[in-house]
Amino acid sequence: CPRAPDVAGRARLSTYTGSVTSPTRRHVLIVTGEPLGTKMAGPAIRAVEMATLLKPDNDVILATMGRCDLVIEGITTVHLNHQNARQLVEGSDVIIFQGVFLSIYHWAANSDAVIIPDIYDPFHLETLEQESDRPMAERWEVSHMTVEALNHQIRRGDYFVCASEKQRDFWLGQLAGQGRINPTSYDEDASLRRLIDVAPFGLPEETPVQKQHGLRGVIDGIGQDDKVILWGGGVYNWFDPLTLIRAMAVVAEKVPEARLVFMGMKHPNPDVPAMAMANHSRELAEQLGLTGRHVFFNETWVPYQDRADLLLDADIGVSCHFDHIETEFSFRTRILDYLWAGLPIVCTQGDAFATLVETEGLGATAAPEDVLGLATALIDLLTDEPARAAASERVKEVAKRFTWRQSLAPLMAFMADPRRAPDLHPDTPRPHTPAGFVHRPKFGPRADLALFRTYLDQGGPGELVRRMTGRVRRIARETVSGR
Repeated sequence: CPRAPDVAGRARLSTYTGSVTSPTRRHVLIVTGEPLGTKMAGPAIRAVEMATLLKPDNDVILATMGRCDLVIEGITTVHLNHQNARQLVEGSDVIIFQGVFLSIYHWAANSDAVIIPDIYDPFHLETLEQESDRPMAERWEVSHMTVEALNHQIRRGDYFVCASEKQRDFWLGQLAGQGRINPTSYDEDASLRRLIDVAPFGLPEETPVQKQHGLRGVIDGIGQDDKVILWGGGVYNWFDPLTLIRAMAVVAEKVPEARLVFMGMKHPNPDVPAMAMANHSRELAEQLGLTGRHVFFNETWVPYQDRADLLLDADIGVSCHFDHIETEFSFRTRILDYLWAGLPIVCTQGDAFATLVETEGLGATAAPEDVLGLATALIDLLTDEPARAAASERVKEVAKRFTWRQSLAPLMAFMADPRRAPDLHPDTPRPHTPAGFVHRPKFGPRADLALFRTYLDQGGPGELVRRMTGRVRRIARETVSGR
């Protein structure tokens, strides 16, 4: 990736509610914490798709705090670091970011650019499960820091996008708690869609094409006539592959040709360590005698442009999770690929996609941790070809609603005339504001935010929440105090 470009002569937003002062194109900076390359996780894919849709009318820089090996025509891709961060921020009219960018580079909150936090991933809920095997003191540290990271961007963001209406309801509560739902924001738009709207994960408009087999005849033990069930993503602690593996022992008795494939055991971001659930899955499959016979683990991450080769070799796509708060507000991006490939879906009940599967006839669902219910759902679809074909047709029809152009339409509408949030304007009158009410926060290097700086100084950009332990917190305190 090249160095940050010269930003002289860029357009500027004239006022908090105004538009671009010159006829030049807007300069848009999109930031992800995930690596950009041939193997990308969901957040990086989403950032790339945003950049692609915005590039016809804007000068787009796509920046990653991780590795940068991606070249995209018409888009500048860069690795964001201490050396170029200020130049990139100061050269931007609009900044769209995921994760903890604003907490690492806290001074960016004082920019006069329009700032759009992409909060489709409520990671403060995710870490409750992700860190559940750590000591309680460390779990509290991570919980505090992730909540503060989100509150920091909620206090500053001019416009927010999330993944579902249910998520939006959740985020409205957090926005209200930070004083962002107020007379000024309400008077601008009583629906608050000008403050936060739904822009879910999407899928390509192009029909998937298989260049070569990705599973059948490629993985030893999977033949051309086998019935393939695909787990289309990583194995993380908040998922439940264990119930699925136990269900496969039941399925194999009724459908001997059934094969379950876990698509990617290693995360494409090298900063993300293997999770305990991945090891538990391998151990359970081995204990049940299923490994290499009915359960298969692809240890690498499939390149984004090659995923159709595996998806189109499958008969069913599967997603299983536990019954906890992360599930309530999740948006399983892997299921978008199932829609794209026309795969009937079997999944656990309890999230937005399970409701879609049930109401639209896209496959079948089972209760959380219900081994027999999950096995029955899989057996029924594997052995009933007409039902599987009907579900596949419904999946293809529903997929049309989730193209990137449609899913990101609210963001694109806002970007047609981006503006600063009026309630953040320093001249906005607030007569009789109660003492302690959150308003016009000043953004600076607080002790909590110094932790992110320390983390970055230690050379580990990327998945910050996996590094936020009590030990790092103590280092941050010593750094701030000068000890």
